Amino acid sequence: MLKQKSVWMHIGAGSFHRAHQAWYLHRLCQQGDDSWSIALGNIRNDANALLDNLTKQNGEYTLETVSPEGERHYEKITSVRKVLHWDENLSQLVEQGCDKATRVIAFTVTEAGYYLTPQHELDAEQPDIKADLTGKMSTIYGALTQILRARLAAHGEPVTLLNCDNLRHNGERFRHGFLSFLQLKGETELYQWVKENTRSPNTMVDRITPRPTPDVAERVKQHTGWDDKAPVMGEAFIQWVIEDDFINGRPALENVDVEMVESVLPWEEAKIRILNASHSCIAWAGTLIGLSFIDESTRQSAIKQMAWNYVTQDVIPSLSPSPLDLEQYRDVVLARFSNPYIQDTNQRVAADGLSKIPGFITPTLQECYQRQQTPAATAVLPALFFVFLQRWARGELPYEYQDGVLDVALYQEMMNSSDALSQFVSSEMLFGSLAHSTEFHELMSNTVEKVENWLKSPQQPL
Repeated sequence: MLKQKSVWMHIGAGSFHRAHQAWYLHRLCQQGDDSWSIALGNIRNDANALLDNLTKQNGEYTLETVSPEGERHYEKITSVRKVLHWDENLSQLVEQGCDKATRVIAFTVTEAGYYLTPQHELDAEQPDIKADLTGKMSTIYGALTQILRARLAAHGEPVTLLNCDNLRHNGERFRHGFLSFLQLKGETELYQWVKENTRSPNTMVDRITPRPTPDVAERVKQHTGWDDKAPVMGEAFIQWVIEDDFINGRPALENVDVEMVESVLPWEEAKIRILNASHSCIAWAGTLIGLSFIDESTRQSAIKQMAWNYVTQDVIPSLSPSPLDLEQYRDVVLARFSNPYIQDTNQRVAADGLSKIPGFITPTLQECYQRQQTPAATAVLPALFFVFLQRWARGELPYEYQDGVLDVALYQEMMNSSDALSQFVSSEMLFGSLAHSTEFHELMSNTVEKVENWLKSPQQPL
């Protein structure tokens, strides 16, 4: 490990980074290893108030964690030593990215922030991608192009580009998208430099981190006496698995219980299919019966059974054999979702469904058919999302639905048409080759009917 002071530049100033990666680097500092610190910024202007508050607090903030038994713990996080303020040219991000001390550039921009097709290719038709190909910097690709072009011009020192989002094969898929972007942009020299002088390890990240509500700051002040303007809260559970493939040094993360492995695949598949997909299932179902929070939705026996059936009947056979105890993992996940103290909202977890269906759910559908098994339990998840989208199109959701790749006009028209379900199931973007399967269309038609009947009497099993 390198002993000189090094910087972990992180793009994405949301709650998850501050409750997860920043906590691990804070623990290293607490152990006396002060060789790494975080420089934190954003590529969009939606975190300016947070960044201002962090600046006033010298990058420090309180992390509140809560266990399923309601035990709360408060810790001042000190690993963010530099706050990078936003402007249209991302000048502070570019300047930090050029610094030789910056050896890792990590990012959390949500699943939708990678603009990938179901075939995992860059979707060059997305308006944000089109804009960035002309020189804007509204996506991770446009921002990194600007940052790394400047780094190459300054000195060309290697750097690790670390994806910390819930994307299957996240390092590989980001990297493929980024290199495709550079080719489309005609950045021949930078393309070659990125291929030779960067690495993009796959990672698996896990900690439920809801958007902070005002009562978090109130509890922090009550327990610590500090009027913290940027607190964050999360569950007590935390996990981070990283492929050990860094090109220019890394923090000694193994000393703070990060699992450094050769391949993250078993952990990644279990987490995406069992945790992430079930989470979305519960959020969509809970919303449809008028509930606001994940924990209260999970405690509805019919909804919990949907998630349990999906994992048990379809996912576990798809992922077996596995080095993980998948039944135990399923039970731990459902217990975590039932935690009444997290107060995670269905709105947050229901977001970005158009990326979650192909990323989290369709692989299990496809693998069940490959085993000559009808994925009846898995079909419930896209059926719930279809009914959820119908409510959205009619303006009947209790909150604003947020989806990074939602074409509002297209889906409004689709969901209000007489053949809405047929159009939805025929989407290759969502379902890949199954979009052309008569058997899958019939399954979805029957399952949507079951969901609609269940909504009339949600106390009954589906």
